[in-house]
Amino acid sequence: MYRKIETLPTPIEKFKLPFEGQLAEDNRWVIMANLIPWSEFEDEYAKQFTTEMGAPAKSFRIAIGSLIIKERLGLSDRETVEQIRENPYLQYFIGLNSYSNEAPFEASMLVHFRQRIDIELVNRMNRSMVNNNQDKISEEETEKKLLALKREKKKDEDKNQGKLKLDATCVPADIKYPTDLGLLNQAREQTEEIIDILYEELDENENKKPRTYRNTARKEYLNVAKKRRPSKKQKRKAIKKQLQYLKRNLGHIDRLIAVGAKLEWLSSQKHKILLVVNEVYRQQSFMYENSLTRVDDRIVSLTQPHVRPIVRGKAGSSVEFGAKLSASCYEGYVFLDRISWDNFNESGDLKSQVEAFKAATGYYPESVHVDQIYRTKDNRKWCKERGIRISGPPLGRPPTNVSKETKKQAQLDERDRNCIEGKFGEAKRRYSLDRMMSKLSNTSETAIAITFLVMNLSALLRRIIMTFFCIYFRKYYVFPIFRFG
Repeated sequence: MYRKIETLPTPIEKFKLPFEGQLAEDNRWVIMANLIPWSEFEDEYAKQFTTEMGAPAKSFRIAIGSLIIKERLGLSDRETVEQIRENPYLQYFIGLNSYSNEAPFEASMLVHFRQRIDIELVNRMNRSMVNNNQDKISEEETEKKLLALKREKKKDEDKNQGKLKLDATCVPADIKYPTDLGLLNQAREQTEEIIDILYEELDENENKKPRTYRNTARKEYLNVAKKRRPSKKQKRKAIKKQLQYLKRNLGHIDRLIAVGAKLEWLSSQKHKILLVVNEVYRQQSFMYENSLTRVDDRIVSLTQPHVRPIVRGKAGSSVEFGAKLSASCYEGYVFLDRISWDNFNESGDLKSQVEAFKAATGYYPESVHVDQIYRTKDNRKWCKERGIRISGPPLGRPPTNVSKETKKQAQLDERDRNCIEGKFGEAKRRYSLDRMMSKLSNTSETAIAITFLVMNLSALLRRIIMTFFCIYFRKYYVFPIFRFG
């Protein structure tokens, strides 16, 4: 059951504290609470609760606000709840009317929040937040256009304006680096545990426990895994043995089911792992029999079977295991345009990203700054028809004499493209995109989208603070005669 409450920001003078005084207006959490459109998406969130029975669900502001706090401060789920319980500003941020020394919810509720708030809702909230607050920061009150956020009322739609930066990156998942031998060993150990569970529920007097040779299989695995540089022949031989042990265990499970064992005796997690193990055995057997090193939809983790290897071709790590995302950046804000657990060619997203830019601003960009993979013939032709200049050298043989203007333009384009590279660096070093700790595919996607929302929220906060300092110094230091009379 969902009970709708008032989600407008509570005036800080009405927020009740157990001691004298009131919250400061210039606190960062008070400012950020006024930047987020809480009530705009509450009805969509409330549609998930169709029944009128049960305890009232937590409000949308509590749900999304707690996720923002977790990402903004880089905390775990338990620590997030503790920080909210101890800090009145965080309680004001999530919409409480007064300070309470009790935790507003259990730490496990953050998992349900990530499941209920999907990635599409977060992305729309991100764009709405940026669009609603750009006009609040005046361009006339700053010097050298440090905070160029205010749009003109009347814009010529035929004239292209602005710069759009596009790029893609990978968000590594929190899994052990996968190897074929290690994955088969984990699968074998899981089947041994499943055999133990099924056999314990059967009548031990009528059925003999299957032999799994687990100690021998473990020793044979360690003989190769402990070697510093095992040869290709040694690894292939070890993989063959683990496949044989795994095949025997899967056969034992089928026979136990045939004599009366039930899959209902397994927990939902073990049942899911059993299905994953069967698919791992099929993929590894296919690769071993055909001497291949790749297969479609390859599983690299038993607990997170949705994770796929993403080939990047970079010096630091040629292959990463996680979700690949495509993002766009303009006016200092970054937006998540596409996310997939399978590898994809990001050049196919250029048209949709440019159209999304036009839908948000009302005009096409003057230039699109991308790396080489985006500069296909189709994309160049499409941009040329719309008067969009795409960065990078033209197709064909490079000219012998390059003018200084061309070289300077190329340097400026690369400097502009560094903006989105810096955003990815900020997301991975300052926030949680360096290693995604969420285990489910949908919760991981929501956590990634929350990261981009928090980055834009932080950018808005910085610009508001910089606007205040620019106004202050302009008033008291540029014209000191008015200050001293």
